[in-house]
Amino acid sequence: MHLKTIILSLAKEQLDQEESEREREKEKALAERVPDLELNNLSSQELQDLCRELHSKIDVTDEERYDTEMKAGKHAKEILDLSQKIFDLRGKFKRPPLRRVRMSADAMLRALLGSKHKVSMDLRANLKSVKKEEKEDKAQDIGDWRKNVEAMSGMEGRKKMFDTALQHQS
Repeated sequence: MHLKTIILSLAKEQLDQEESEREREKEKALAERVPDLELNNLSSQELQDLCRELHSKIDVTDEERYDTEMKAGKHAKEILDLSQKIFDLRGKFKRPPLRRVRMSADAMLRALLGSKHKVSMDLRANLKSVKKEEKEDKAQDIGDWRKNVEAMSGMEGRKKMFDTALQHQS
């Protein structure tokens, strides 16, 4: 823990030194570019000339600033276009999330074809109709269980079962 506090204090000192060094460099650059103005002993004509000169310098710097902003904007747009081309070439597209839409077939055709769609589609019209077969009730076979057991016992009963199965199949 002690080592950690020492490292943090050293890092803080280095940051402070770097910040003060940046301030000194900034002041030095400003002193080189912008000399101090001596306005005390100047006449009104000289002050007007100085103002015109400063205005012309301001115009030049504004033009340069505008040009650099336009170049930066142009480069940013080119970067976006190139990155889009890269995505297109890779085949990785961002797919939007799809929403489920409930729509009838008629509404879909109207949406796709517009006013050209005049025929309504009835999807159930072409379906096969299936007739329900009536199943024979097995209740009539089932009666008194004692009679069925006596009737089916022995070889005669097996023959009766075989005969009734053939009748049901045909």
